[in-house]
Amino acid sequence: MSEASEPGAAPTPDAEVVELATKLFGLARQGDTERLAAYVDAGVPANLTNDQGHTLVMLAAYHGHVATVRALLERGADPDRVNDRGQTPLAGAVFKSEDAVVQALVEGGADPTAGTPSAVDTARMFGRTHLLALFGTG
Repeated sequence: MSEASEPGAAPTPDAEVVELATKLFGLARQGDTERLAAYVDAGVPANLTNDQGHTLVMLAAYHGHVATVRALLERGADPDRVNDRGQTPLAGAVFKSEDAVVQALVEGGADPTAGTPSAVDTARMFGRTHLLALFGTG
């Protein structure tokens, strides 16, 4: 990490760190489970977030990559970690109609009432009654 330019300011990440983080978020978006899991197994935090508060599992969930979601959850990713807008991976998967991802997140311990709007609220908003039944609120 580079030294901060002003006293009390957060350190500025090195270009190599930013490049690696960008690569990791791309792997999550693309669903490259094997490579992303290898990085997490090597020490990358399972709850790594980008500048918008999106975790790796949030990006994988939003883009419909159920195997990647499962792999991240198995490695300790928090299924309820909200982004900077208060959204959870589960609510994002409900919004995108990614039912297999929704199932994986629920199996991984995701709380359907977490976040704003919650997955329950999102399912109600879009008339996804089958998901309300899965959440036990239907």
